[in-house]
Amino acid sequence: MYSKNIIIIGTQWGDEGKGKIVDMLTDHVQGVVRFQGGNNAGHTLVIDGHKTVLRLLPSGVLRDNVHCFIGNGVVVSPSALVNEITDLEKNGVSVSDRLHLSQSCSVILPYHVALDQTRENSRNSKAIGTTGRGIGPAYEDKVARRGIRVVDLLHPERLAERLQKVAHHHNFMLEHYYQVETIPYEAVLEELLHSADILKPMVADVSAILSELNQKNANLLFEGAQGTYLDVDHGTYPFVTSSNTTAGAASAGSGFGPLNFNHVLGITKTYVTRVGAGPFPTELKDALGAYIATKGHEFGSVTGRPRRCGWFDAVMMRRSAQLNSLTGLCMTKLDVLDELKTLRICTGYKHRGETLTIFPADTEILCECQPIYEDHPGWQTSTFGIQTYEDLPKNARAYLERISELVEVPISIVSTGPGREDTIIISHPFG
Repeated sequence: MYSKNIIIIGTQWGDEGKGKIVDMLTDHVQGVVRFQGGNNAGHTLVIDGHKTVLRLLPSGVLRDNVHCFIGNGVVVSPSALVNEITDLEKNGVSVSDRLHLSQSCSVILPYHVALDQTRENSRNSKAIGTTGRGIGPAYEDKVARRGIRVVDLLHPERLAERLQKVAHHHNFMLEHYYQVETIPYEAVLEELLHSADILKPMVADVSAILSELNQKNANLLFEGAQGTYLDVDHGTYPFVTSSNTTAGAASAGSGFGPLNFNHVLGITKTYVTRVGAGPFPTELKDALGAYIATKGHEFGSVTGRPRRCGWFDAVMMRRSAQLNSLTGLCMTKLDVLDELKTLRICTGYKHRGETLTIFPADTEILCECQPIYEDHPGWQTSTFGIQTYEDLPKNARAYLERISELVEVPISIVSTGPGREDTIIISHPFG
């Protein structure tokens, strides 16, 4: 199926390898769009052996002539964005002439970062596991309609007036509720004005530009951050992020009409990982889990925190396919499983004497679920770098085909390593 505008989404708890796939597919597109989250995302690209971690910038930025969009659903730290642009341009990557920053993005302020970190520290053993970058408090201000938006940065007097009110509100909480140091309003204003001078040429009406490109039959790729089960509405609440991470957010977070999308590609690890707290039915808390973590280099690209690892969970994937209207799967990190004698796939949950075949929406129920497994023989030979499906070991193909059968979504792509070239294309999303 030919797809002009596609959504790439993480189908698990994030860290599925979206950055590589977005980068790989951007040789077919004119624009890449980020539509939610903030600099709590971390998309890792490995090109010609060189590793780049992007946090706010869309993964298409490393492709010449591809326009990059930060949609209105993203919360933006101006200083973090400026630093990311500066770092890339120092390394010879042109950014500022190709980046379009939505004027409607909400701004992350130092107050948000302070609140985020202070709250997380105060939770002690009940910490959610946020990155501490102010994402949640920034979304709170957006919903409370007191937030600063990117367009405000272009009007110094308006910015000063609105910031003063926000500063007063948050400093009161920091001082009187959390009993920590406040942040001077003047210092924040100065920092914002400095960033505004650099970002001003990139501020745009992203929705209008995307509509114009669509009318010109341009190919557009919409890049999700985090993963389906970190969605604030559909994830394992409260162990979630503060935005909608499912495919439906691509439209709301960019101002691009929902009927314009043609394809939803779900990036899916051949096993499961998650960072931070929260239920994880197939988690391996033993030497095997540690082996997968080491073999797969399972450490957060933003925080450096180790990821929890477990067997592939078809139950959660069936719900993910439902939530995102998945039309294809991209299976990643197949090579991590190369040396294992036996692989397990969770096909259902046991809960109080009943068998569940769909991921429960109630997190409390999920915490009580026990996985039901079926075992599959491993292949115990290297799949690293294989580029054709027929060259995969028979047992590796059988494992992938069983996943596709259980999830009821065809596999379009298989990733067999971190590089662009370490990829099997079964059905190209762009036809």
